[in-house]
Amino acid sequence: MDSVTTTVRSKIMASVGQKNTGAEVLLRKALHRRGLRYKLHDRSLPGSPDLVFPRFDAVVFVHGCYWHSHGCHRSTVPKTRNAFWTSKFAANKVRDERKRMELLGLGWRVLTVWECTLRGKTAKPVDILGKRVEAWLISKKRTGDIG
Repeated sequence: MDSVTTTVRSKIMASVGQKNTGAEVLLRKALHRRGLRYKLHDRSLPGSPDLVFPRFDAVVFVHGCYWHSHGCHRSTVPKTRNAFWTSKFAANKVRDERKRMELLGLGWRVLTVWECTLRGKTAKPVDILGKRVEAWLISKKRTGDIG
């Protein structure tokens, strides 16, 4: 049973940010310290990637584990309206894959960095993650996943 009304819950969920999340800002700072420069949230690209590296023909998504159903300890499904949330999370995963394929089709390389690697009990040191992202950018691999 939810401890708040549906109206309050709706307002809470609507207030969850999509840009400049804590995990995203942590990664951006680490990459900036490494001398890497990027564009933010380019709406002209499919999925408006969080970070765009035109020099490397690469984009990086910083996915929240909850909203993108990563499968880690952060990606729980609410007990109320279970069918709704299961369907919502499945649709998010389908959309993520569609956008990834569109970007690949346009010649972009795509890396996904998961929130659990940046925040919480399973977080890795942010400087090490910055090195991993930089290594991926230099590697010319088409896709990657850090999580």
